[in-house]
Amino acid sequence: MTPGKPAILYEGGEFSYAALAHRIDIYAQVLGLGLGLQRGDRVAYLGLNSPEFITLLFACARVGAVLLPLNWRLTAPEHAQILQHARPLVLFAENEFTDHIDSVRDQFESVAMVAFAATCENWTSFALLELASSEQATYIRPDNLTEDDGLVLCYTSGTTGAAKGALLSKKALFWNAANSIHMHEMSSEDTVLTLLPMFHVGGLNIQSMPAFYCGATVVIHRRFEVDLFYQALEEQKVTLTLLVPTVLLALMSDPRWETCRPNHLRLISIGSTIVPAQLVLAVCDWGVPLIQVYGSTETGPIAAYTPAADAARKPASTGKTAAHCEIRLVDEQGDEVAVDEKGEILVRGPNVMTEYWADVEATREAFTDHWFHSGDVGHFDAEGFLYVDGRIKDMIISGGENIYPAQIENHLTACDEIDEVAVVGRADDYWGEVAVAVVVAKKGCSINAEQVLAYCEGRISSYSCPKEVIMVDHLPCNAMGKVLKEELRKLVIVRMKSAQGRGRGKKKKLIKKMFFITPQTGRKKSLGFYIC
Repeated sequence: MTPGKPAILYEGGEFSYAALAHRIDIYAQVLGLGLGLQRGDRVAYLGLNSPEFITLLFACARVGAVLLPLNWRLTAPEHAQILQHARPLVLFAENEFTDHIDSVRDQFESVAMVAFAATCENWTSFALLELASSEQATYIRPDNLTEDDGLVLCYTSGTTGAAKGALLSKKALFWNAANSIHMHEMSSEDTVLTLLPMFHVGGLNIQSMPAFYCGATVVIHRRFEVDLFYQALEEQKVTLTLLVPTVLLALMSDPRWETCRPNHLRLISIGSTIVPAQLVLAVCDWGVPLIQVYGSTETGPIAAYTPAADAARKPASTGKTAAHCEIRLVDEQGDEVAVDEKGEILVRGPNVMTEYWADVEATREAFTDHWFHSGDVGHFDAEGFLYVDGRIKDMIISGGENIYPAQIENHLTACDEIDEVAVVGRADDYWGEVAVAVVVAKKGCSINAEQVLAYCEGRISSYSCPKEVIMVDHLPCNAMGKVLKEELRKLVIVRMKSAQGRGRGKKKKLIKKMFFITPQTGRKKSLGFYIC
């Protein structure tokens, strides 16, 4: 419709829609004729955000190949493990990552190595491959391709175990785009700023790919930088962007946050983890609705989102079910739960993944009658707004009571002196498990563990209150800002063993706990501990 319109703005350069289409043709020629790829073959890409990434994705779609974007923050052995599992026929890499891959080349099967550098030892130059392909006959698209063909193979972050490859079809990307368009009221008039890594479905599919479908303009930043964000707001009239809490907090801590007037920015989306209500309200007060999106790698990712009009009214909710999928909440028996009751979040729709790559058992366990088991726990309110209460594996069972870490985290983030907090479970001889809060104090604040515990009193039910607080400088996070709770559990165990070691050799004392029965409720209430 508008071939001369900018499709991509990148590092001072501009790619029109016509220029992008031409580059996609060239890349398809290289994949189909130069490399001989066929339907279903995997193509790995290791690099930062770039026009080449987008071009390669569309070229893979044209020849029927599957793009495998690699997380550039992983170690070389981690990349080798993924490549062993996915078995791509070709790996495209940016110049700065060729040595990284060379260090583990002997750990996976023979793969054609293509570098974007003009000369790179033991790598095929893309420029030479492009030249050789152009001398052959024009590439003819296969006639056996369908919308159900796999297009993106995205490996999960692996925060709760080994990473799995979620295969998203062309159809999944299309319907995810339809959800995004409804979520953002997106049109060809929008300018989308992409600064989150596109190796993750969040950075790739929440706004970027839908923007190309709309004919909008996408401003691509290779990686997140605070200065570049404010520069883009000022110079490129950005209307939409996607952030994660850690990135948003970095922007808000900059003095320009107070002085900037986001005249063109009409919406900010945020996701990847539970977002504190106070953060949502702070951005809404800044003058731009902050709308939450819920989903996972396996759901494309858009499964639920907050309407812009409800951002400030429902700041703790992750929104309503997306326009083109379904969500239901079920108990352990698989029965739907009532309003305000907690249950596992199940998602069904054309945006959901096809399978876990080369893992029949994991795929079978993930689905029940086409419903994808998210592993998240949530509840709906009477208006149909979804609230995410945490992960099933994160749930702490203490003295027979279920404790959802997200609820404690939301309460603690309301404290003015706390910057970040994550809650995990720790084994306990008496209770089975207890909650431990790992807390980062705000810069310039001197809150300590005792004060954190005091803040919980009266705000959180007694059985949910953390039994220990660990103060740290920062929380370990993955590329999308998700807290790596497994690392925190290790920290808690180390601290517990250290404390036990310090206590050795001391005279053992019998510690008992006293209770009384509350007359009104008949429930036990602790009176505390005493030493015999």
